[in-house]
Amino acid sequence: MTAIDILAKQLWGMWAGFVALVPNMVIALVILLITWVVSRIARRIVDRVTGKASIRESLKQLIHTVVSISVWVIGLVIAATVVLPGLTPASLVAGLGIGTIAIGFAFQDFFQNFLAGILIMVRKKMRIGDIIECEGIIGRVEHVSLRETHVRKLSNELTIVPNSTLFKNPVEILTDGAQRRHEIVVGVSYDTDLEQARDVIRSAMEGIDIIDQDRRIEIFAREFNSSSIDFLVRWWAGSKPYDMHDSRDRVVRAIKAALDKAGIEIPFPYVTHTFKAPVPLQGQAEDGAAQA
Repeated sequence: MTAIDILAKQLWGMWAGFVALVPNMVIALVILLITWVVSRIARRIVDRVTGKASIRESLKQLIHTVVSISVWVIGLVIAATVVLPGLTPASLVAGLGIGTIAIGFAFQDFFQNFLAGILIMVRKKMRIGDIIECEGIIGRVEHVSLRETHVRKLSNELTIVPNSTLFKNPVEILTDGAQRRHEIVVGVSYDTDLEQARDVIRSAMEGIDIIDQDRRIEIFAREFNSSSIDFLVRWWAGSKPYDMHDSRDRVVRAIKAALDKAGIEIPFPYVTHTFKAPVPLQGQAEDGAAQA
């Protein structure tokens, strides 16, 4: 048997094998077509269900994508086992398991941020528009994706924060409530009547409309400072950064005007120099004794 005969025999065997697989390939194509139809139906069902739920838009897209991928994976596995009868679901799962471990080690940070993004989307806190503070970053949440979160700083710079950073570290949500408590320290001189100073500060606070007057305004004499007795003044106002600065500005100006009107001093630091009685020099002491 010549080389040409061997080659022809091999080609004929390949052609016969291909012809034998044609029915299976047709069935696999039909399975893929059914998978496409089922995927579209599943996505419509998911859209209807998630459309009625009050969840994040990014989480809706995630559910939509996961359902679609799951349907296609099942369809492709069935089609592959039909085309290749020797390929069983168990062998596919085993191969995918080994591949998943290798991919997991290679893309550890990616999957860490991915899972953190899912958990951030699931929990109700930290929504779009919230002002947050985390690891020295203060800004407004603009977008939450599966891998990263976009935080717009108050000075308008955009910071892209990995989701794992927001998940592993404490996050302060400054605008979680409509209001939050603010505070300043006010110092008065030591010769001030503290009860009078407290009444003057309280009267000044009650005249500020931006402060929530239904919640307690707290005024505490806090400590003896080097040049003053300090009061801790607390009040409730809006939780946004602008509200904080605006209310603090009004409080400081109102308290300063009220204390000035009442004749109460807000002291600046004093420095007191104490000298001991001068000791006469030895020569001066002898001259004084001789004159006597």
